[in-house]
Amino acid sequence: MIQAELDHQFMRLAIEQAQLAAQSGEVPVGAVLVRDGKVISKSFNKPITNHDPSAHAEMLALREAGVIEQNYRFPGSTLYVTLEPCAMCSGAMLHARIDRVVYGAADPKTGAAGSVLDLFASKQINHQTSVEGGVLSEECGQLLRNFFKERR
Repeated sequence: MIQAELDHQFMRLAIEQAQLAAQSGEVPVGAVLVRDGKVISKSFNKPITNHDPSAHAEMLALREAGVIEQNYRFPGSTLYVTLEPCAMCSGAMLHARIDRVVYGAADPKTGAAGSVLDLFASKQINHQTSVEGGVLSEECGQLLRNFFKERR
């Protein structure tokens, strides 16, 4: 299977996680961590549910992977997330030595993978993570638009 097809396949899993977030009343963001074509962990936003500002989908997926892998670093892995990561999540991904981040919708307010900041582009950081944005961006963005439309 070519990389673009794999990216779509795993982003669809992240979208399923985002839909679970929306059903829980959380901002619909989902994340899936993959290595060697296998899902290591997945999660969705839970800051309201967990009373935790750091309970973003990416952070929860990384925490779950740490328990599963008995490690805090995940070389050779790709993290799929429906929304461009914020600075907190981007920093955690860099510390976790994620090889690649693939996101759906850009975040023009807090995105730290190119929209507002680009932490991944900083050559001073001792680990380099490649980033690809815009994968299934319309579907990812529509989830967010629908969620916020219902609340206004």
